[in-house]
Amino acid sequence: MNQVEVARMLSIIILVVAGLLAGMVNAIAGGGTLISFPSLVWLGLPPIMANATATLTALPGYVGSAWAYRHDISAEGGLRLRNIIVIAALGGLAGAGLLLITPGDAFVGIVPWLLLTATVLFAIGPRLVELVQAKGLTIGLGFSALAIFLVSGYGGYFNGGLGIMLLAVFSLIGFQNLHGMNGLKNLLSAVLSLVSVTTELSR
Repeated sequence: MNQVEVARMLSIIILVVAGLLAGMVNAIAGGGTLISFPSLVWLGLPPIMANATATLTALPGYVGSAWAYRHDISAEGGLRLRNIIVIAALGGLAGAGLLLITPGDAFVGIVPWLLLTATVLFAIGPRLVELVQAKGLTIGLGFSALAIFLVSGYGGYFNGGLGIMLLAVFSLIGFQNLHGMNGLKNLLSAVLSLVSVTTELSR
């Protein structure tokens, strides 16, 4: 086996392991892109292409997890489930549109800060969700819609850490059922992945 074949085999192993780990992390709490995205960049993909690829490859996991939680998904708080999905789709479209007009060189400079932000959120996210629920903090309908839109915009632009951010927002808008929150998180992540990748492929 020559060096090219060894390198190809190593790349395949890295992608398989990264995909498995990312899928498991996404199903539990989110943050799998923090594994798959750096792996793809390390293997030589340009950051914007790596972002789109990591987002697309997470889609089957999102759909499978959302299906597993399908009986738990329901609206809590003031916003209806349909409204949450529509607002998230619009936010994702805005984020993906922003990515379309971001020059590749600029995105390369932004990526480390996005990864840092996502890593910090992934680290403090569970504690943040517990704190919000323990204190019973909630926000009004207008701010609820704005929070979902902004987080979804982030998800449309860059997928890393999206799951934790969605869980925190769900807590703020009045969700209490953790299974329902996980299911809706995966459902919205699937929607945002479709919107983001479809928009990026149109460039």
